Amino acid sequence: MAMICGTDCVRTLADVERDAVRMAEELQARGVGLGDRVLLKAENSVGYVTALLALMHAGASILLVDHRERPETTERLIDISRVMLCVVDDDAVPETRVPCVSIYELQLAATANIEYVDYLDIEKWRTLPDGLLMCSSGSTGSPKVVVKSGDSFLRNLERNIDAVGHVSTDVLVPLLPFPHQYGLSMVLIAWLARCSLVVAPYRRLDHALRLAELSGATVFDATPVTYRSMMNIVGRRPALGAVLRGARMLCVGAAPLDAGLVARYEKEFGHKLLDSYGSTEMGNVAFANLDNTVACGRAVNGVDLSILDDDGNAVAAGEIGEIMVRTPDLMAGYLDDEGSLIPVTGEWFPSGDFGFLDEGANLYVLGRKRAVHRMGYTLHPDIIERKIGDVGVSAKIVALPDERMGSMLVAFVEDEEHRGAAYWRDRIAEALPAYEMPNRVLVIDRFPVNRNGKPDSKRLEELAVSA
Repeated sequence: MAMICGTDCVRTLADVERDAVRMAEELQARGVGLGDRVLLKAENSVGYVTALLALMHAGASILLVDHRERPETTERLIDISRVMLCVVDDDAVPETRVPCVSIYELQLAATANIEYVDYLDIEKWRTLPDGLLMCSSGSTGSPKVVVKSGDSFLRNLERNIDAVGHVSTDVLVPLLPFPHQYGLSMVLIAWLARCSLVVAPYRRLDHALRLAELSGATVFDATPVTYRSMMNIVGRRPALGAVLRGARMLCVGAAPLDAGLVARYEKEFGHKLLDSYGSTEMGNVAFANLDNTVACGRAVNGVDLSILDDDGNAVAAGEIGEIMVRTPDLMAGYLDDEGSLIPVTGEWFPSGDFGFLDEGANLYVLGRKRAVHRMGYTLHPDIIERKIGDVGVSAKIVALPDERMGSMLVAFVEDEEHRGAAYWRDRIAEALPAYEMPNRVLVIDRFPVNRNGKPDSKRLEELAVSA
């Protein structure tokens, strides 16, 4: 029997669905009709999952916003998305003229509704061209509102399930924020595959591992940063590693994965981390699985990949270029500042990421396609990070403008053992030619992370400037 397990309650999936239909009736009583825009801003919880399904049943166009998003940014997103109601928890109430209702209020209304309730029905929601409004990471500025149809999002998840191999007996543990592409995917995959879901406290990984063990976890999903943190926690509390060794799959995504971390997990837990690739705009694109553990695996059925050079020409297997994606699951477009749709155009979508395909069509993702110039050379920080990651150095490269050289490179190395910069400079030199060597190496306990669980590039740049 599929269950939804949280820190404060355990519910069967069938019970959650019944509660969702009752919540939807309360939402409709508050004026929510087919296609109306509703904000959902709350912390991960069983109530969050229930409210999400309720909004789908009610046929709302759902704007998902991270509960830690700044108030002024939330206000801007509400305005440009033309939201008519906000569904929130007590910690995420926006200062807005738009009416708000808490998930707790909706849960009380659902409990009070004792009349017969029909089954959860999301078919009207699937037909909405703007069923989901999701926020891009905002790594290059303010978050953009990405518009997707409900049907395209769910069809993408069905391809995901087929590619990865989720089954009804699985117990999924996504250590991810639910409002973002990766976390939301895992919530709805659990619902589509009729398997169990653990709503774990992903910012308290010791507690999350304990809850996962109690729940019989079989599949973990997390970012590379989270997997590195779990490795460190298990080093201090070895008993917590048992649930990772006993899992069926350890899946990873949202940021490039370095070979050193993969090797550590294979040695310590007997599992190879299964990498993946996707984005809010494109959906889930490629996956490694138990039958093919190479890099990010192959593209899912119905999705095509191509690698192009700077002149727009396709390159041969093994050659690096920009990853181009052709997918039926692509977003409809972005909302502009007036709330109008800017439609996506073209058959192929430029990902903005560097990578290559091997002879077996397996995708290797190297990082963002960003270039800096130093002493006459064109350098790509993400590729430099990948090179030094292959010799076991977990580092992030920040490029700062420099009048004399063009750019100065600062390498942040994550090291809880506090080995000195000279030690890490020697290690880095093993992997890089002199023209790619960082000007400065700074050692920190752990990388700052943003709401998506990725290293926070803005904060690292601030630290580099201050240093």
